[in-house]
Amino acid sequence: MNANPPPAPPVRIVVGYDGSAPADRALDAAARLLQGRTGNITVAYVGHISSTAMLSADAIAELENDFDEAEKELRASAGKRLRGQVDDWDFVRRQGQIAHELVAAADEIRSAHPDDTIVLVVGSSSSAVHRMVGSVPVNLARHSPFYLVIVP
Repeated sequence: MNANPPPAPPVRIVVGYDGSAPADRALDAAARLLQGRTGNITVAYVGHISSTAMLSADAIAELENDFDEAEKELRASAGKRLRGQVDDWDFVRRQGQIAHELVAAADEIRSAHPDDTIVLVVGSSSSAVHRMVGSVPVNLARHSPFYLVIVP
């Protein structure tokens, strides 16, 4: 009889990343969570537009350009933070409601790797307004079907 437990499934970590101090802490925590485990990190930047109904085509094009620039900067920043800590990572950009898009990104990963453990990691907001009206971490805590780590 073999007493060895089966190997743990790979861990796929999705980190919400916008370059803020809480997002940097979340990315650092994700790298620590992955240490000694098989898996990878997906750094997810979500460009949030509250409503495009009132924006002109030119305004939307300008926002898209801003998102492109932000993506380049955030991809470089994430790479710099992960260098030497994590070899297997990728970067995705999505648009929409942030919490919803982070869950959707995790869902896509779960579809591609159904036996792996999926974890969402986000930084907590220090904004008093977010504590009163809700934030991405609060929304995820209430609605995410995935393991969730909220980094202070």
